[in-house]
Amino acid sequence: MKVKPKNSDLDKMQVETQSTVEKVIHRANERGSANHGWLQVNHSFSFAGFFDPDKVHFGALRVLNDDYIAPNKGFPTHPHDNMEIITIPLSGALAHKDSMGNSSTINAGEIQVMSAGEGVMHSEFNPLEKDWTNLFQIWIFPNKKNVAPRYDQFKIDDLNTKNRFAQLVSPNPEDEGSWIHQEAWINMGEFDANQEITYKLHDANSGAYLMVVEGEIEVENEKLSKRDAIGLSNIADIRIQISKEAKLMLLEVPMEFEIQK
Repeated sequence: MKVKPKNSDLDKMQVETQSTVEKVIHRANERGSANHGWLQVNHSFSFAGFFDPDKVHFGALRVLNDDYIAPNKGFPTHPHDNMEIITIPLSGALAHKDSMGNSSTINAGEIQVMSAGEGVMHSEFNPLEKDWTNLFQIWIFPNKKNVAPRYDQFKIDDLNTKNRFAQLVSPNPEDEGSWIHQEAWINMGEFDANQEITYKLHDANSGAYLMVVEGEIEVENEKLSKRDAIGLSNIADIRIQISKEAKLMLLEVPMEFEIQK
């Protein structure tokens, strides 16, 4: 797939395409789901035993899994390659080990960012004795193939997420948060009710996938509640009405891209 020409004048683009905003709605109860006993999962996009031809990916966003992992259970060592993998525990903790030599525990309020690149082996377990762990796992297609694998982890709680979108991931190693091999941004914020938030996209080729982690909002004349999501493209600014106190995750990704070999 080829990248669309960049257009720095996003304000002009918004005026010209205001009536042609493209959107997809993914309701929480319409996600794919599976119950494996120790693992309960909801798939926003086709994954494992769940396939929906209308939910294969959103631009470069390939996977958004909402996983619940039982105490002392998890995924044994398995391989990944050529994918940017982001894990965000919402509650509980996740113990991680990989072939790069990393061994750590990611707690709620933290984020893990891993470029699988030319290949990595890793395992993920819930180390808690009694409590389930709930997490988002996100896969984003990279823009370069077979890069050297890398690992990063930091505390989201160290960022200011109150009534603003804090940038967790970007393409730039010098930016706030971590970085990945793709023109993509991951943001998270916690918002008080009865206000309007505006998010400005970085590029005309970008789309935004907005997930309501908690709360209620309205965007593009759509009312969304817990775990509902909306994908928007052909848009420059996204205006979000916060109906009830909300926690939001917004992923900006290229809608068209190519992977360099």
